[in-house]
Amino acid sequence: MIEKIMSGGQTGADQAALDVAIKYNIPYGGWIPRGRKTEAGPLPSRYRLSVMPTSDYRDRTLQNILDSQATVILYHGRLMGGSRLTRELAKTQNQPCLAVNLVTRDPFEAAMTLQSFVKDHQVGILNVAGPRASHDPDIYMDVKMVLEILVYLLFLAQEISWPHDMALDVDPACPDSVGAAVELVMSDLSLKSRTAIARLDPSDIQTVYFSWVDALRFRLGLDTGNTVLMDVCRRDANVAYFTVEDAVMAIVKAVKSECERVCRLRVVK
Repeated sequence: MIEKIMSGGQTGADQAALDVAIKYNIPYGGWIPRGRKTEAGPLPSRYRLSVMPTSDYRDRTLQNILDSQATVILYHGRLMGGSRLTRELAKTQNQPCLAVNLVTRDPFEAAMTLQSFVKDHQVGILNVAGPRASHDPDIYMDVKMVLEILVYLLFLAQEISWPHDMALDVDPACPDSVGAAVELVMSDLSLKSRTAIARLDPSDIQTVYFSWVDALRFRLGLDTGNTVLMDVCRRDANVAYFTVEDAVMAIVKAVKSECERVCRLRVVK
């Protein structure tokens, strides 16, 4: 698995990479220009990046390359501006660099190419770069999709099984809050399942997520128009682009927190 994702924090591709890392509890980092500078103003505080002593984007780009083991650049059409600079700097540092044109490759093909690149170069720390949002409004969603597929492919390659599956023969419901959704899911879980989730390392949250995502979409009514729960999860996440799968992960993480709380109480008693 990828041990860490690096990014420069700019809008577009950079922030997509950070959001994927945060979603899957993958350690992340990177450098951002002085003042936490992005084209949209200071980088939101939820992104915990290191601040460069200078405001020069080039300095930040080079430092992120130096602090990673390989760089991937995801883009549409032509490499331009900072994306082209990233490739040039990676070349000067003799660092593996993969540039993937998302016009000529669909997200799954791009993710498979990236998976092979990560495997061939034994990449643990991956620097992700690409256009900013003002130059390419579609880049955020495409990068997010490619990286999420990559995480799934790497997960499958580990051949990890999760024996605590959600039941598929239950009726869907429409909880109107995260708390209500957690209560519903907890009622479906055995004591053994709750304990296993409580003991799970946070970095392994994807084991539960990938095992439950389809069942939870159905159980919580997210596939049948539970817009209230979607809106609540979107507001709590405070991100511009939010999907049903993001809502499922938010519920999974909340369920894990509740399992940990219940287990602690049981130990105290």
